Amino acid sequence: MHAKDKIIVALDVPGLAAGEKLVERLSPYAGMFKVGLEFFTAAGPAAVRMVKERGGRVFADLKLHDIPNTVAGAARALVRLGVDMLNVHAAGGRAMLQAAAAAVREEAAALNRPAPVLIAVTVLTSLDREALREEVGIEREVEEQVARWALLAREAGLDGVVASPREIRVIREACGPEFVIVTPGVRPAGSDRDDQRRVMTPAEALREGASYLVIGRPITAAPDPAAAARAIAAEIEMVNQ
Repeated sequence: MHAKDKIIVALDVPGLAAGEKLVERLSPYAGMFKVGLEFFTAAGPAAVRMVKERGGRVFADLKLHDIPNTVAGAARALVRLGVDMLNVHAAGGRAMLQAAAAAVREEAAALNRPAPVLIAVTVLTSLDREALREEVGIEREVEEQVARWALLAREAGLDGVVASPREIRVIREACGPEFVIVTPGVRPAGSDRDDQRRVMTPAEALREGASYLVIGRPITAAPDPAAAARAIAAEIEMVNQ
């Protein structure tokens, strides 16, 4: 896998024009673009189509979390849109995860196309141990809860999980070398952490075993986003050598 293929640029933008501008500037340096809640809510399916029409791959970061039938229907719709990766929330439980996995594979087979990568969200990178316990009501340590949800996702037939860099190692130990780990909370050395609490640099995350890195503001808010993406790709290339 080339260095750029490990980079997922987060298009956390308020509208189609802003997203289109970033995709055009960053396509040479990013293997995939994340269409999350803000962008999808603002632009709808047009956000996905815009990226695909420009030759980009799409990670639909909508964190589907509902009753199994509803999540299955939403997953089928995303497959029809042509996304390359999508996620559900592990907190939805085994039945919901299994319904999503079956829906994704059945819809892709019906369309005669490869199934998108299906991953589960574990503990949000904006949460630390105190917030998890005091605000969410989960008494386990973050790493223990992440590993528990990762194993559940694997058993339910998902391809991997989203997890912070700090939990990569425990997931690898629990779920094996082929399990996909998509890692937000990645910040180049010297950059602002913003609202992320459990972070690493790109090189650190890859050495721990991340499959893909989701990077937003350090690229998209940089004075020169293309230069920022090139620098991160160069850092990844050093790890690959």
